[in-house]
Amino acid sequence: MRLVVFDVDGTLVDSQHLIVAAQSVAFTEHGLPTPERREALSVVGLSLPQAFRRLVGEAGPVESLAESYKRAFNALRLDPSYEEPLFPGMGELLARLHARDDLQLGIATGKSRRGVEHLIAANGWEGWFATTQTADDAPSKPDPAMLEQAMAEAGAEPSSTMMIGDTTYDMAMAVSAGVVAVGVAWGYHRPGALFGAGAVTVADDARALAALLNGRMPAV
Repeated sequence: MRLVVFDVDGTLVDSQHLIVAAQSVAFTEHGLPTPERREALSVVGLSLPQAFRRLVGEAGPVESLAESYKRAFNALRLDPSYEEPLFPGMGELLARLHARDDLQLGIATGKSRRGVEHLIAANGWEGWFATTQTADDAPSKPDPAMLEQAMAEAGAEPSSTMMIGDTTYDMAMAVSAGVVAVGVAWGYHRPGALFGAGAVTVADDARALAALLNGRMPAV
């Protein structure tokens, strides 16, 4: 049985407006200039401390920014103007994959477990995932620990495991764990960067990803 592990932000969910807004609140609270949008989104996929370390450096108020961000994110998520829609076709694709008896589904994300539980409940995905790995469970991507824990929990081997994500951090994590790295073109890092980080292919849309998952497992 194959294990297909999905990233969340930028892969399943279009959360860019919420992420940028929460970052803006956090930086403003600290009297710091807000990162430009591209820079803000470039760290999506990392755990919060790692993301803010990239944005302000080791000497910056990393932990305090992360706490401010979490408070802002949870508050803004209640505002309908900051909804987190699924990317086109991804809800339908997950439903089809969940119905198959030759696959197990997993999640590996820089989100907190609270955030993942909120996402699963909001979309009616309870019981769909054999394993969910979050920023609360393992070191930040691209460390392979999330995937190693996912495979152990699901009873899967690297040769039958695929990681699907939109960032170079996802691809590098997959390579380090010895699993197939598949990129998606609609997220926060460009296809060329995904290939450079180890993606064996990059899907242009949900239909192309579905076709890939209906075929043979690509080689690492």
